[in-house]
Amino acid sequence: MQTISRILPDEAATLAAGESIGRLLGTQQGSTLRLHVDLVGDLGAGKTTVVRGVLRGLGYTGRVKSPTYPLLENYRVGDLNLAHFDLYRLERPEAFIEAGFDESFVGSGVRFVEWPAQAKPYLPAADWRLTLSETPQEGRLMSIEALSSVGAALLADGTL
Repeated sequence: MQTISRILPDEAATLAAGESIGRLLGTQQGSTLRLHVDLVGDLGAGKTTVVRGVLRGLGYTGRVKSPTYPLLENYRVGDLNLAHFDLYRLERPEAFIEAGFDESFVGSGVRFVEWPAQAKPYLPAADWRLTLSETPQEGRLMSIEALSSVGAALLADGTL
């Protein structure tokens, strides 16, 4: 499958990368768009900053909170539903099902999942794996790997 990568020297660049993703998603049919993105990276790598940028790129003007404690924050932008999960504090994989989080993956919408390994094997397959990792230079390396035909078609658009 296809992968794209970009160096993000600072938080502003991370936010801008998220905005680019949001603008790309905004070109899709919001009521039928279905995308699951696994967000991978160390604590403080910028995963929530990427999601904040995505929401800005989609035109969301409200406050974007980290889902660290509630584990899930939902947003509505036009006719698009966006769910942002942070599963770092999920005590065991079965708690994903017990909390009813699996129901958030039914139907259209965009789902961003931080710490997806915490819910394996209950988490549905992702369309993208977005990884933020340290670089020898300052900043982070952002890589987006397409894991499905839907994910590959979005990356093939070439606007990221």
